[in-house]
Amino acid sequence: MAGQVGSVVAVLAVLVALVAAVVATVRLRARRGIATAMQRATYDVLHTAALAAEPLRAGLTTASAGKAVRHLRTLVGAVGMAITDGQRSLGYDGRGAHHEEQLTAAARRATSMQRSVVLNGSDLPCDRVDCVVRGAVIAPLAGPDGSADAALVAVADDQPAPGLVQATLEAARWAGSQLALAELESSRERLARAEVRALRAQISPHFIYNALTAIASFVRTDPERARELILEFAEFTRYSFRAHGEFTTLAEELRSIDRYLMIERARFGDRLQVRLQIAPEVLPVGLPFLCLQPLVENAVRHGLSRKPGVGMVSIEARDAGAECHITVEDDGVGMDPAVFALRGNDGDEDGQHVGLVNVDERLRSVFGDHNGLVVETAPGAGTKVSMRVPKFHPQVRA
Repeated sequence: MAGQVGSVVAVLAVLVALVAAVVATVRLRARRGIATAMQRATYDVLHTAALAAEPLRAGLTTASAGKAVRHLRTLVGAVGMAITDGQRSLGYDGRGAHHEEQLTAAARRATSMQRSVVLNGSDLPCDRVDCVVRGAVIAPLAGPDGSADAALVAVADDQPAPGLVQATLEAARWAGSQLALAELESSRERLARAEVRALRAQISPHFIYNALTAIASFVRTDPERARELILEFAEFTRYSFRAHGEFTTLAEELRSIDRYLMIERARFGDRLQVRLQIAPEVLPVGLPFLCLQPLVENAVRHGLSRKPGVGMVSIEARDAGAECHITVEDDGVGMDPAVFALRGNDGDEDGQHVGLVNVDERLRSVFGDHNGLVVETAPGAGTKVSMRVPKFHPQVRA
C-alpha cells in the first residue's frame, strides 16, 4: 500500500513538473510574441516615418505634401488628413475630403494665431448622411524661425480623443523639423552657389589681365601661338563661368587646370615647370566645382611668381581605397604658418589665399569637417596643400 501511494505521489510530481514546464513555455512564448509584436510595431512606425520624411525633405510643395500626407495619416491613425500652407490645401488623404475648404479655413485661422485648434462636429456642419467627420485637430507646422505658415489637419470620426490630439501635435512637430532640415539644405546649396560666384569674382580679374597681356605679347611675334592661347583662354573661361552644376569631376577640373597652366607658361616661360602624377582610376571622382584650380593658381601666383629662377608645381592624385588623395605642391617662397592661419581666417586684405579658405569651407560643408584642406608651409620651403575626397558620396553628382 505504501508503495502504491509513493508511486502516485511520484506520478503527481512528474505531472506538476510537466504542467510547470508547459506554463513556463507558454509564458516564454507569450513574452517572445509580445517582444516580436513590439519590434514589428516599432519597425512599422520608423518605416512609415522614413517614407513621410523623404518628400518633406524636398520642401513643402503640392507634390511633396501629396506624397507625405498619406504616410502621416498612417502614423497618426486619423480617418483623414490634410496639409495646408495657410492659404490652401496642398494635399489630402483619407475620408472627409468634402470638408477640405472648411478645414483649410480653420487651418488658416490656426496658423494666424500660431496655436493648435481642436474642432468639434458643430464646427464642421455637413448635410451628407454618410459623412463620418465628427471633429478635427489642427497643428501648425513651425518653421526654422519658430513661426508657422503651414498646418497639419487630422480628421476624426468621433470627438477628438486626447490620444489623437497628442499624436497630431507630435507628428506636426516632427514634420516641422523635416521642413526645417529641407530649408537648411536649401540654404546650404544657395551658400555653396554664392561661394562659387565669389570665387569666380576673386579669380577672374587679375588672371584675365595677365592672360590677355601674355597673349598680346605673341600677336606680332608668333600669331599661331597667340591664336592657340586665345582658344585655350576661351575654353578656360567657359568652364570657369559655366552656370550649371555645383560639382564636377577630377578629369574636368584637370582639363581646366591644363588650360590655365598653358596660359601661365606663356607668361613665365621656362621659369614655370609642372609635374603631373594622376592615377587613371580617380579621374571620374566627383568634387566641388572649382576646388582644385584655386590651389594651383595660389601655387603659381603666390609661390612661384615671387621666386627668382625656376619653380616647380606638382599635382598628384592617388587612389587610396575608398578615397582619392590630392596634393598641390610648389617649391616657391612659402610663408610663416602662423601668419597664414591669421590671414586665412580673414581672407587677406589683398585677396591672397582667399581661394584656399573658400575651398576649405566648401569641402567641409560637403564631405564633413575631417575632409578640409591640410596646408603645410614655411618661409623658403614652398607650400603643400592636400585634400581627401571620397570616391562616392550621396550628395555629389558630377
